[in-house]
Amino acid sequence: MRNTNVLISGASVAGLTLAHWLQRAGFRPTVVERAPGLRRGGQAIDIRGTALQVVERMGLLDKIQAATTNMRGMSFVDGRGEELSRSTEATLTGGLIDNDDVEIMRDDLTTMLFDASRYGTEYLFGDVITSLTQNDDAVEVRFRHERPRSFDLVIGADGLHSGVRRLAFGPESEFLHFLGSYLAIFSLENYLGLDHWQMYHQAGDAVVGVYSARQNTEARAMLLFRSPELDFDHRDLNQQKNLLAERFADVGWETPQLLASMREAPDFYFDSMSQVRLDRWSNGRIGLVGDAGYCPSPRSGQGTSLALVGAYVLVGELASGHGDHRAAFDRYQQVMRAYVDENQQLAHPRPDGSRATSDELTHASNAITLPDYPHHG
Repeated sequence: MRNTNVLISGASVAGLTLAHWLQRAGFRPTVVERAPGLRRGGQAIDIRGTALQVVERMGLLDKIQAATTNMRGMSFVDGRGEELSRSTEATLTGGLIDNDDVEIMRDDLTTMLFDASRYGTEYLFGDVITSLTQNDDAVEVRFRHERPRSFDLVIGADGLHSGVRRLAFGPESEFLHFLGSYLAIFSLENYLGLDHWQMYHQAGDAVVGVYSARQNTEARAMLLFRSPELDFDHRDLNQQKNLLAERFADVGWETPQLLASMREAPDFYFDSMSQVRLDRWSNGRIGLVGDAGYCPSPRSGQGTSLALVGAYVLVGELASGHGDHRAAFDRYQQVMRAYVDENQQLAHPRPDGSRATSDELTHASNAITLPDYPHHG
């Protein structure tokens, strides 16, 4: 399938990794991204188990390890800021500190992935797919701004609210499974002077937290709360901020300052903790990878790893498919399905309310043997 034109929707972890491996295997990738450039901000994310082999094969492991968050621990405080507990063994964002996992800020990772793919990839920033029409030979694609174009394959790597999934597979209500809570993340000054440290305050079903980022030069705020499913526009940021301001109005500690910073944050993110579950990740010449096809939710801690491994496997199977995209998509699903299922299970509490243990997380992180694809070099 060399010289095959592949359109990727989404320039985050899955899409950028896919672009890298596609151009390395001789494909011609094009990436369309709604945002005007790489999206900034985001939380600390983890690369674990088999996913570390993927970034090593990309030649990025040393750079990624050099950009690790280097968290020393975390503490919980009461409404007055008095410390209730502390741990130097684990953090809320990364789990156990003493292990081989790598925790890195999301936008640091995407910048590295972009640099690894940019010279063999066409990027269409500030645009979005509006329609997809398949025939036996290609997918006809219309964009909001770009002229209509034809591609051999289209891959949705556009996250929880995937537009490609909606156009090719059906409404997201058929595939999104709400897990009972919501999460907001945004950047702010490290005004608390945190030194590779995380601080949290819990008030009932709500948790507010702040942790340092980028060698303490900035910080991220996290607002998390349990709730019945809410009706909101996932593109209306003001509506989301108003929702959070109301929900956290009576929460103590630094919450008023965090809510004030939220109003000015250039990289505000808010969404439900949800999983994406589909029986199939392909429909003709259109496929899905990462959160678009099998988001495990941030609660699992495995979204980044699934995206990295999924992109690697998908390209490997396409390159090995001798032009048969249907067989390649089938094999991609066969290789990935058990790994996806086990990692999605991490997000579900046991009957007693407890979460997955560190041993279970390690097992799920390594629940796939990475194939050696000759086309990946």
